Amino acid sequence: MPKLTRHTLWGRLRQRAGALSRLKRALRWFLPMTADVIKGRYRPVPWQAFGWMAAAIIYLLSPLDLIPDVLLLIGLLDDVVIVGWLLTRVDRSLDDYRRWKGETPSATDHW
Repeated sequence: MPKLTRHTLWGRLRQRAGALSRLKRALRWFLPMTADVIKGRYRPVPWQAFGWMAAAIIYLLSPLDLIPDVLLLIGLLDDVVIVGWLLTRVDRSLDDYRRWKGETPSATDHW
């Protein structure tokens, strides 16, 4: 197992922080995008974003898990990891919508 140096540990923490910001951003943009799609203001419909969000919700509500929640911390951790990954996919599929709304992508948006 490789030794964790201060540099690699800091790099991993920065990656995690980037993932958390993408999760927050996905949730912040999804509902307004949905409203714009329903009202017909935004086309084309970003079906990938809806698909990834549906997968995240289904996984959260489903009684079937990769690791059962009975195993407490580990069981809940797999939910966080999988749903987090799905929400980062939602965020990536909202790039065109954000540009349409006038947000300019930053260099750190795609890690």
